[in-house]
Amino acid sequence: MRCLFCKADSRGSQSKEHIIPESLGNTALVLPPGVVCDRCNNYFSREVEKPFLESAGIVFLRFRQRIPSKRGLIPPMFGVLKPGFPALARMHLKGPLVGDILVHPQAIDHIVAANGGELIFPAGAPLPCGPVVSRFLAKVALETMAQRFVDHEGGVDYLANEPQLDSIRNHARRRTEPDWPVNVRRIYAENHRWIDQQGAQVQVLHESDILVTETNEYYLILALFGLEFAINYGGAEIGGYRDWLSHHGMVSPLYHGKNEHGDLR
Repeated sequence: MRCLFCKADSRGSQSKEHIIPESLGNTALVLPPGVVCDRCNNYFSREVEKPFLESAGIVFLRFRQRIPSKRGLIPPMFGVLKPGFPALARMHLKGPLVGDILVHPQAIDHIVAANGGELIFPAGAPLPCGPVVSRFLAKVALETMAQRFVDHEGGVDYLANEPQLDSIRNHARRRTEPDWPVNVRRIYAENHRWIDQQGAQVQVLHESDILVTETNEYYLILALFGLEFAINYGGAEIGGYRDWLSHHGMVSPLYHGKNEHGDLR
């Protein structure tokens, strides 16, 4: 077997590859050892996933949704304790941590009142953008495709040898393109609850699909808590996806032709 990214012999690799980082709530989308070699796996964790996870918009998302890292830590959030004192809140899985004191959520109002002020956090954060996002998406895109081939003999080697994927492969691994445009937009609120087929309310952490347009362009479509990302497999161009949206009522490909339960009409 050859590594999906560097194309080196990866038969001795031992690490599994999470297509979406565990720090974004993913435990199921995992590629077996060898699809991504140990060296590339470590590189992506350090140089691609970490910058994405630490970008302002994603930190804000992880704090609000209490998404822990592999070490069980939730990124802190800076705020202001009125009338003007800076505050740093560290969210524990069982409640917020203010300073170095772990408190229950209902105790926050008491702490704020005792200080005669109001604890304020940012109402939002800018949408992620730039090469930090495009490299992360390039990695996820190729690995999402590999997941569809991994159970077919020679499937991963086929993808590793496919020259049409070299541009997105090299951008993920080496940032060969200074600017690889992507499309980022919110398609539903991060706290939105869907009704499943059993009538229960569920929250969707992440979902993805590969869109093939009428002009035979391939795009990865990824949604994280309702924040939709799109990247072109074929090159540094996003106009084709925006054209597809305009011709399909701006409905996400993740939901085009489906009802709110995800069933085909």
